Amino acid sequence: MSAPFVLLGLLATGAKHGYDLKHAYDAALPRAKPLGFGQVYATLGRLERDGLVTPVAHDRDQGPDRTTYALTEAGQTALDGWLDAVEPSAPHAAGALVAKVAVALLAAEPERASGYLAAQRAAHQERLRELTRTKLDPEAALGDVIAADYLIAHLDADLSWLQTTLDRVANLRREVHP
Repeated sequence: MSAPFVLLGLLATGAKHGYDLKHAYDAALPRAKPLGFGQVYATLGRLERDGLVTPVAHDRDQGPDRTTYALTEAGQTALDGWLDAVEPSAPHAAGALVAKVAVALLAAEPERASGYLAAQRAAHQERLRELTRTKLDPEAALGDVIAADYLIAHLDADLSWLQTTLDRVANLRREVHP
């Protein structure tokens, strides 16, 4: 995910300072990779440098100085372009899941690959159950529900791949040891 564009999107709802942006980010994307305060302020500095946000106020309310930022016209244009751009699908099968199976098979250890695939499938199924509980919770925030939907779809795809690969490895074992 692109933190600068999420911050621009949050600023599109009105001027905010870094502390408010961090909390708005956490509320809007509760299951996303956490965004630290340092990252928020560093990103705001780059966005200001690039003319996408501008400081509109400086407050000192019982604490450190707080600069409130607003979206500029260029920032709105950049945000609109990002929102309208279609994301390309992943061009490569890069991930620990694929790499571990490939290495186990390269090392002529199909049993190890099968064991890993079965264990990974069990872990994915447990995560799927956890996300389903979150999704069905009537108290769940919309951000949690849409994040759970997204993660469930990816877990379903992974589970399908895991089963297909388990079947391929089993067939390989039968070919090697008829």
